[in-house]
Amino acid sequence: MINDLWYKNAVIYCLSVSTFMDADGDGIGDFPGLMNRLDYLQGIGVTAIWLMPFQPSPFRDDGYDVADYYGVDPRYGTLGDFVEFTHGCKQRGIRVLIDLVVNHTSDKHPWFQEARSDPKSKYRDWYVWSKKKPKHASDGVVFPGVQKSTWNYDKVAKAWYFHRFYDFQPDLNTSNPRVQAEILKIMGFWIQLGVSGFRMDAVPFVIGTKGATVRVPTEQYDMLRTFREFLSWRQGDAIVLAEANVLPKTDMEYFGTSGERMQMMFNFEVNQHMFYALATSDARPLIKALKATKISEATAQWGQFLRNHDELDLGRLTHGQRQAVFAVFAPNKDMQLYNRGIRRRLAPMLQGDRRRLELAYSLMMALPGTPVLRYGDEIGMGDNLRLPERNCARTPMQWSGELQGGFTKSDKPILPVITGGVYGFEHVNVAQQRHDPNSLMNWMERMIRMRKEAPEIGWGEFSILQTRTPEVLAIRYDWRNNSVVVVHNLSATPREVWLQLDSEGSDCLADLLSGENSNSDASDKHRLLLEPYGYRWFRVGGLDYILKRSAI
Repeated sequence: MINDLWYKNAVIYCLSVSTFMDADGDGIGDFPGLMNRLDYLQGIGVTAIWLMPFQPSPFRDDGYDVADYYGVDPRYGTLGDFVEFTHGCKQRGIRVLIDLVVNHTSDKHPWFQEARSDPKSKYRDWYVWSKKKPKHASDGVVFPGVQKSTWNYDKVAKAWYFHRFYDFQPDLNTSNPRVQAEILKIMGFWIQLGVSGFRMDAVPFVIGTKGATVRVPTEQYDMLRTFREFLSWRQGDAIVLAEANVLPKTDMEYFGTSGERMQMMFNFEVNQHMFYALATSDARPLIKALKATKISEATAQWGQFLRNHDELDLGRLTHGQRQAVFAVFAPNKDMQLYNRGIRRRLAPMLQGDRRRLELAYSLMMALPGTPVLRYGDEIGMGDNLRLPERNCARTPMQWSGELQGGFTKSDKPILPVITGGVYGFEHVNVAQQRHDPNSLMNWMERMIRMRKEAPEIGWGEFSILQTRTPEVLAIRYDWRNNSVVVVHNLSATPREVWLQLDSEGSDCLADLLSGENSNSDASDKHRLLLEPYGYRWFRVGGLDYILKRSAI
């Protein structure tokens, strides 16, 4: 079972081929360049790579406007290069997840071109049309301030088409059985080429009903079961990691009450409240979010993250909470996006404070679920707020102090490499941090190793420990007679807490990071003194106790 559920104790690393490493010098990252960096990824401890879209695309939405689901964009290489990449990952024990963007296509996709040109085309019903502009056309826009409508008129088709996202991304009619069959075909194609699963984009929109008369979409959850069953038939351990920013009360609808739907979902509820906790030094709303999203189904798993390629969506917070996060992490309007989120990378948000960065990443890795890192997180990359919308946090990877940060030999990279200032490639790069044993990158490598050596976090049951200090979060994990306790001080001032575990062997806590132990007092309590933004990872019972248990 552990082999089948490999994702339970994985460390996932998200990257864009286009901005990771350019091998041919044209300014655009490619698969040969990525191949040359696999040993680096293996070295920092990554167990799975999540690739953002790399299929042929007009690239108006960073590749999320797919024009061919069965190919590789020539800018990145060939299908042969992709297979060499997946083979290289397999040799290193690294799995591959790819983006599955099937809510919509590019308007340049042959399906849409034929659909708009011929009302009798078999592809006509693959999209969502209306003869008249729907009255609610301005409802439900995903990008407020940038997008004005979800319906656009097509002169060739002489009809209105539905697009939940940008107008150049017409929605697929995912209720159509033929479209559903095509989605399975796409999955099967990439599974055959060495993929271990998919990060499915915009899942609530994929399974929601669509049409001119639909005001409140109905979720077709059986589609998720169909996806799960297909992957189980084709490759038993293949998974779907769902992007579904939904309320906790509907989480189990996506996982399935008996684990028959999605294997993984991103925990947006916890992510948003984690940033509120970091902004206010108050762990209580985060604790509430953790309890609200607690799952007991054995195959279900959260993906825990700090930042990703989109804005930091704060839409689930109250207005007051959101403003509190803005005030600390995005005080200027150009740092905010879509009236709901922040478009910055984590290091600038935390003002480059190493203590706060370590706290944030330690906390993320210690939350119930599987950690998901974004490329550049490990070196503390910054952002370029001069770039539009979300591109500011999608700049090329900074490998060295060479020109263009070692990303490319071209003087025209796909996006400008960050240069100058605190986060410029001259100061923040892999080569420099590799040689510094105290660098963020080397610290991250040690934390990734520690996370993999604490499978209790990925597999076990968690409980919140009483600290009687709102600034301190303490979580205990229990699995197979072993226990781990993680403690984080969200405050800028030292905090003293007392922990009482009330279990066999809990008189000794072995510090997994420093090697120092904590022994309980006469009342079986542990006294912990946490420095500002301090964190501790403990194994309950110490080594002697664990060896004793293993021998039983």
